[in-house]
Amino acid sequence: MSEKYLVVGAGKSGVAAIDLLLRLGKDCLLYDGNKDLDITALKASHSNWDSVQIIAGDLDDSVLEACTIAVLSPGVPTDLPVVDAMRSHGLKIWGEVELAYQLGKGQVCAITGTNGKTTTTALTGEIMKTYFNSTFVVGNIGIPYTGVADQTKEDSVVVAEISSFMLETIDAFHPHVSAILNITPDHLNRHHTMENYILAKENITKNQTEKDIVILNYDDPVLREFGKTAIPRVVYFSSKEKVPGGMYVEGEKLISEFSGQREEVVSITELNIVGAHNYENALAAIAFGQAMGVPMENIRKALRSFQAVEHRIEFTAEKRGVRFYNDSKGTNPDAAIKAVDAMQWPTCLIGGGYDKQSDFDEWVSHFPGKVKKLTLIGVTAKQIAASCDKIGFKDYEFCETLEEAIDHCYRAAEKGDCVLLSPACASWDMFKSYEERGEIFKDYVRKLPE
Repeated sequence: MSEKYLVVGAGKSGVAAIDLLLRLGKDCLLYDGNKDLDITALKASHSNWDSVQIIAGDLDDSVLEACTIAVLSPGVPTDLPVVDAMRSHGLKIWGEVELAYQLGKGQVCAITGTNGKTTTTALTGEIMKTYFNSTFVVGNIGIPYTGVADQTKEDSVVVAEISSFMLETIDAFHPHVSAILNITPDHLNRHHTMENYILAKENITKNQTEKDIVILNYDDPVLREFGKTAIPRVVYFSSKEKVPGGMYVEGEKLISEFSGQREEVVSITELNIVGAHNYENALAAIAFGQAMGVPMENIRKALRSFQAVEHRIEFTAEKRGVRFYNDSKGTNPDAAIKAVDAMQWPTCLIGGGYDKQSDFDEWVSHFPGKVKKLTLIGVTAKQIAASCDKIGFKDYEFCETLEEAIDHCYRAAEKGDCVLLSPACASWDMFKSYEERGEIFKDYVRKLPE
């Protein structure tokens, strides 16, 4: 029986997967559980999809019997009844990343972790581009791996930001160099337990061998323990301790001992990214560069020229002496803690959003002495307020919209203060994505009167 691919999910990843399969002449069809999916409009927006069968709503057993591989988009939980039905019919269960890996070429550098993935992926990509002629930066960063898989060559380097959702559905996916930046509670509404979430992250090393490398955060107790049994060579990084053979911060210097010798890489004063967490991201990116044989001068050049990733503690504007920062990608409490800690000025903070069953107590514990005003939006607003009440932080108020929250913060801020959007929550209750939330923030801020 020849391979027939059932692509599940009509979002960006699913569309990219179908396009890849069509370009390679593969037999495929698209399924989405939304019975109201506008199939006519979807086909009309893709001129090469005339031959593609699209199914919405219920999925008949006869379709499953005709298919051999199911390709799940990252947003599709693996424990849905329809996915169980696919398994019972003998279909291989792949994710979009697995499909791209199977059909692509070149060496893979894969990055996961609760926070810092996008910055580390972007910075690692810039480092690779200084040395390799064929470099692709893909994954959770916004460019589906399947969108470029057929452009890769044997000498290509693919730098991939990989989420825990993606790691649930890998099979042969084998990065030469991988990294787990940190693990803190997130997506428990999807993974159900912290143990499941940790296992999903650690799955990035599933197919690595002793010839490969995994980069781990020494300051994370879960990862330090994982490093003791990991099969690939472990390279640790730390912002708190000197780790022999690893990467660390010493005073204002980023130090590498990757090659066995102590080497000063750059000073943190040369970087355009702020906060201890970003120094950790830089250390991980340096390790990737060295693991892939990039000369140190190339690595230094990329580090010095790199600008903050959009929506991640991104400086937006200054109005009447008040600085505005867009950290819309701070979609969980740990990421938002890092943003609050990175602020060097009294902060008017905007928080709240979609409920991922996070606990906000630790985030709120960082407010005293930092946050002078908190404006809350979204589904989690009252839950965050309750965490504030526990520690006696009363300088908060509820707002109906993001724009209203910005206005309240701007009125409360004085010259020398900052306004920070770092919600500690996903965006899906009020926005399509964290990107949309961040763009609305930036557009509105830029129109504020001086």
